[in-house]
Amino acid sequence: MELHKYKAHELKAMIKNKEVKVEEVTKAFIRNISKIDEKIGAYLHVSEEEALNSSKALDEKITKGEILEGLGGVPVAVKDNISVKGMQNTCGSKILQGYISPYDATVTKKIKENNGIILGKLNMDEFAMGSSNENSAFKKTVNPWNEMYVPGGSSGASAASVAAFEAPLSLGTETGGSVRQPASFCSVVGLKPTYGRISRYGVVAFGSTLDQVGVIGRDVEDCALLAQNISGIDNKDYTTVNIPVQAYKNNLVKDIKGKKIGIPVEYFGEGLNDNVRKTIDKAIKVLRENGAEVKECSLPLTQYALAAYYIISSAEASSNLGRFDGVKYGYRSKDTEDVVDLYFKSRSEGFGKEVKRRIMLGTYVLSAGYYDAYYKKSLKVRNLIIQDFQKVLNDFDAILSPTSPTPAFKFGEKTKDILSMYLSDIYTVPVNIAGLPAISVPCGFVNNLPVGLQFIGNYFSEATLFNLAYSYESSTDWHKFTAQII
Repeated sequence: MELHKYKAHELKAMIKNKEVKVEEVTKAFIRNISKIDEKIGAYLHVSEEEALNSSKALDEKITKGEILEGLGGVPVAVKDNISVKGMQNTCGSKILQGYISPYDATVTKKIKENNGIILGKLNMDEFAMGSSNENSAFKKTVNPWNEMYVPGGSSGASAASVAAFEAPLSLGTETGGSVRQPASFCSVVGLKPTYGRISRYGVVAFGSTLDQVGVIGRDVEDCALLAQNISGIDNKDYTTVNIPVQAYKNNLVKDIKGKKIGIPVEYFGEGLNDNVRKTIDKAIKVLRENGAEVKECSLPLTQYALAAYYIISSAEASSNLGRFDGVKYGYRSKDTEDVVDLYFKSRSEGFGKEVKRRIMLGTYVLSAGYYDAYYKKSLKVRNLIIQDFQKVLNDFDAILSPTSPTPAFKFGEKTKDILSMYLSDIYTVPVNIAGLPAISVPCGFVNNLPVGLQFIGNYFSEATLFNLAYSYESSTDWHKFTAQII
């Protein structure tokens, strides 16, 4: 029995029915990690001993007659910018190499409290800055469908680990699409929740008004399971909202009759790969056959979203990353003359190129002479983009688009053309700007590389997104395909 190839909800049911032990499930994934991760490169740290000890403890509960509610003994892998007590938390950066977290993030604490197992920490673009996972200070993570191609970023390893059967579930983070875009590239399901739905406490900040923890699974039900168990208000994160979390599993039905879906004309213009367009058109037909009403709509300010995003996110990154100075924790340069030299050398040696680029851009737009011209104006544009979405979502239950304008690209293909790299997030960034929820589901292949279909919903409408995504998924077989490297 190849337990590592079962989906999370299937494993939970098997454990509940005493067909398999939690320890057996955990060992199956640890074996597969040791077998293939040298090729995939998803993990920066595998917590084998801790995971097995936790598994044995849960098995003892079952022996005593307890039913494992919540995650039910299912393992979860965690992106390396989300704190897990006693484990490294490097953010994919040299500047935090060797740092061990003294506490749990709220999401990892909830995983443990809800009978989940932490498998280890996953690779990422440094401080979550990137769209390809090429900015990690430590290693390269490849796309399980083709090792010549990127897995997406910054949560590329979170998506690759699930696609490669190295974890049934994973946590990633989103600032501009960093869960949905890798999910699309790796043919898995990725949810970015509403801003405030899932706590950010214990997550190293990139852009505080944009960041969100997201979930990745092999199918929609898996995503719903993990989201259900980590969502909700948190008194340690004042941005979380006291709105009840719906029972997402109740919305996993095929029926979407009467649901209205908007197709923004701006998302299907120049820059969209023709074969991706054809794949999305086929997906739209499936949704219509399932009872949805699909019509065109308009989001005219989409063209300004990317520019506003990079100004706002870089400004917030410049502020947030000021704490990494070589004094409090993390990397410290040797042979420095004074404290100013210490700051300069520690940050110069500790940060990578992309992080430095965004810190400099952020510092520039926050400077006295340019604050009004750039940062303040971007905040105004952000409000207009939010209004754009609200006008459409007053008439529609959800908005549909490609997750990315192209399938995955080759390593090195866009590293010299930064603008081209940034444009790979053109359909995901507006969602983070507005703080809306969105989900990406597999919808086909172009040149043997996966394509993702994105549903964008109104605030706290994750249940509706799960309904639409499940309806499409249950009418197709794309989620059943296995990555070629495996």
